[in-house]
Amino acid sequence: MTTPLHIAYVVKRYPRFSETFIVNEILAHEAAGRSVEIFSLYPPNDTHFQSTLSRVRAPVTYLTADGLRAPDLWSELLRTATVLPDFWRTLATLRGTEAREVFQAARLARLVRERGIHLLHAHFATTATSVAHAAARFAQIPYTFTAHAKDIFHESASDADLERKLAGAARVITVSDFNVRFLRDKFGPAASQVRRLYNGLDLSRFNYTSPRERSRHIVAVGRLIEKKGFGILLEACARLAQQRVPFTCELIGGGELESALQRQIRELGLNHQVRLTGPLPQSEVIERVRSAAVFAAPCVVGADGNADGLPTVLLEAMALGTPCVATDVTGIPEIVRHERTGLQVPQHDSEELASALARLLDDADLRVELSRQARDLIEHEFDADQNTEQQWRWFAQAHHHADAGAVESLLQPQLEPVLA
Repeated sequence: MTTPLHIAYVVKRYPRFSETFIVNEILAHEAAGRSVEIFSLYPPNDTHFQSTLSRVRAPVTYLTADGLRAPDLWSELLRTATVLPDFWRTLATLRGTEAREVFQAARLARLVRERGIHLLHAHFATTATSVAHAAARFAQIPYTFTAHAKDIFHESASDADLERKLAGAARVITVSDFNVRFLRDKFGPAASQVRRLYNGLDLSRFNYTSPRERSRHIVAVGRLIEKKGFGILLEACARLAQQRVPFTCELIGGGELESALQRQIRELGLNHQVRLTGPLPQSEVIERVRSAAVFAAPCVVGADGNADGLPTVLLEAMALGTPCVATDVTGIPEIVRHERTGLQVPQHDSEELASALARLLDDADLRVELSRQARDLIEHEFDADQNTEQQWRWFAQAHHHADAGAVESLLQPQLEPVLA
């Protein structure tokens, strides 16, 4: 009898309020009866969490390394070496790796062997993938990872480090066709195994309702940081007010720019039309978005290169029937297709943004037409069950290659894709 595939997710922090897409993914795997564990490098530091978290059954193990001392590191290395063959030889190939990551990877590798885990999957091409990469080499199993946005676009991303991870992974998943092109153009053969898989939604939680009779309310959701473009949205709101377009606007989320945005609201005289409501549980966000006439996603590429890949909340708005205005940044045009599934405007252009917002506020027929086509697209491309089924097939292929004796080729830098 074939042993069921047993995989482990490796993440930086679990749970994390903003990373609903990871929870959605795990829930979809569990609903299909698949065996999943979660390893987190750090404990959570959020003060509240999404309600869907309570549905996750996967056990969580924390690989905490806070206050790591040399005796702790050596104790873990010696313990792992008794479980894994060739541990010391493999460790010698990881010169330059941070002590914390070596400690976490060694512990993870030991637990992988003790628990019969077949494959590691990390989210974000940063420290979680660093640990998964090292642990996979120690345990001689394949690893995969999902690349998102900041982890590949931000100026802090190391090209050499990312190239090693791309080349060593059995499969690399990313969240848009834009990202696939970006990685292949930049890294060539090392990125030849990158594939696009959109983040999936549990569509049973996002029922479509017609936006025809909704109040003249604009909603935006996201962390209050530069790449979300909320300062541009406030400029657009000021234009609407100057043009005497009736509206209200709500920005849902928290972040480092909260004080600056509050100050901008006051300076633009928008206190009666615009409010910041702070972060809310997903259930409340859904209701706020469902009742709005327009969803705004004025994303920009930040001065540091940081940009959104494909905001999950934008997908959620489209699923709920809320017509969207979004910018032409990274993968967003793949889903907000101008005049078909939403309205697209150039980034940093508050005049065009104001015009598009006013157009949707004023035209109920256009809201309905765009929202219906957007929902059709979401059902076709973003169903969590469908997308995680494809992901699991890739996991199974990677495990099959490893079982066939291809582990070394999976874990060493390579110039050809491991999987067809």
